[in-house]
Amino acid sequence: MATEFKRKIMTNVPVTALPNTTNDTSTLYKAPANCDTVIIGMLLTNTSGSSITADVLLASEAGTAGPEDGTLGDENVYIIKGAQIPVGSALEVISGKVVVANTGSNAATGDFVQVRCSAASSLDIIMSILENTP
Repeated sequence: MATEFKRKIMTNVPVTALPNTTNDTSTLYKAPANCDTVIIGMLLTNTSGSSITADVLLASEAGTAGPEDGTLGDENVYIIKGAQIPVGSALEVISGKVVVANTGSNAATGDFVQVRCSAASSLDIIMSILENTP
């Protein structure tokens, strides 16, 4: 199994409501085919002159079992929702580890991370990950 550390960056995070099923502008990361990824850390930075709020969503792999009833379907889980980030501040969203998975051979079926900000051109994100591929 090959492992590789990577960094994903997004500047000027969009204001589009989550989950964004219209396009990929809100998608920070999508797990590649046959890959399990560990998010090691995520830092959200307010680049504007006023306070903002931010959301980070993890949408689970298509066809995975739901957490409570075992039914099949897509599960969207907020890692953080409506988090206030004051002027000149940053927020460490993930200080532990979160797994983003894609157990299939189709890149379109894997987990993905989407982000949103309350104000346009006001939020930058840095996410550190470890990808594990067969």
